Amino acid sequence: METATLLIVVLVVALALFFDFTNGFHDTANAMATPIATGALKPKVAVLLAAILNLVGAFLSTEVAKTISGGIIREEDLSPTIFPAIIFAGLIGAITWNMLTWLLGLPSSSSHALFGGLIGATIVGASAAAIDFGVVLSKIILPALIAPVTAGVIAYVATKVAYGITRRYDSKPDGRDGFRVGQIFTSSLVALAHGTNDAQKTMGVITLTLIVVGIQDHPEPELWVIIACAVTIALGTYMGGWRIIRTLGKGLTDVKPAQGFSAEASTASTILASSFFGFALSTTQVASGSVIGSGLGRRGSVVRWRTVGRIAVGWVLTLPASGLVGGLAALLVVWLGTWGIVIDAVLAVVIILGIFLRSRRNQVTAGNAMSEVADSGLAVKVKRNPPPTRRQRALAREAEKRAKKEERR
Repeated sequence: METATLLIVVLVVALALFFDFTNGFHDTANAMATPIATGALKPKVAVLLAAILNLVGAFLSTEVAKTISGGIIREEDLSPTIFPAIIFAGLIGAITWNMLTWLLGLPSSSSHALFGGLIGATIVGASAAAIDFGVVLSKIILPALIAPVTAGVIAYVATKVAYGITRRYDSKPDGRDGFRVGQIFTSSLVALAHGTNDAQKTMGVITLTLIVVGIQDHPEPELWVIIACAVTIALGTYMGGWRIIRTLGKGLTDVKPAQGFSAEASTASTILASSFFGFALSTTQVASGSVIGSGLGRRGSVVRWRTVGRIAVGWVLTLPASGLVGGLAALLVVWLGTWGIVIDAVLAVVIILGIFLRSRRNQVTAGNAMSEVADSGLAVKVKRNPPPTRRQRALAREAEKRAKKEERR
């Protein structure tokens, strides 16, 4: 292997791991925004728990990694000399979008940012024929459309059931504390599921690069790749994406314990099922859909549709925007070769530092991400003169029968 190619491979691995790190802090909110909002977990405890479970989850499955390393891009159609540079350009597109949406506090999809960057860079650096659009449609786009709706419906039904079972608490301050305990379990399950899905994507990118340059000849990620990606995403998760945690925790709707429990259970079940089938799902879209569904399921809650609209616009723009940046980065490589890679790297550092410094002006931390938790007020909106319940109607009928018997005597 040429020295230049080996150097690019090293750069790709380093940049892929940095993307994995951004993925970690970008998606911490998916698991821990609702338990932090309801007071089920303290902020620092929540992100530490999420980091540990992300680390464990990364070792449980490699199906998604194999989808990326042996599915989206037809590596046999690409030259081993140009392909690592294309991957490098695609990662720049993904990282740029991740950092921008983090700055704006938008829970966008790190997964789609990665796919968009890779697709845009491949089309510019090679050709559209090198993309397997059948796999893109079946394992990326269709799940992205179906999964949030499915998770939202499940969360809506689960919330209705939870509040129906515990209806006797409706007229009291939110006393469903048992659900806070349950949230610790369900949020942990979401964090574990996130590790089984999102950490795999970086494994797939690194493995795909190693296959193309001839270092590896099988689609399963090597042990060192699994360990590196698992540790990196765990570190990113521990940093806590507090801006996005604030948006998911209280920006979409005011989350109560039973509501949060239902949303997290829906998110975890959807993500784990997708990981099993190898779908490279966006955990952010699933978590957002679940929170919205749970908000619709609780009587008296308000879903802030303007925030939902902002998030939806971000979802729509993720693939094309990251693809555009990835394509522009690939164009510099095509035009300038090695110098293009150098310029790409310098520009990436400048953009990342610029966004980070901009974020310091209105810093969001564990201390101010949640100004209040959902432990006050009534659990649901109770009518002043509510209709009688089924039990009350039955008691009234019994009283009426007794009264008639008394009259006959």
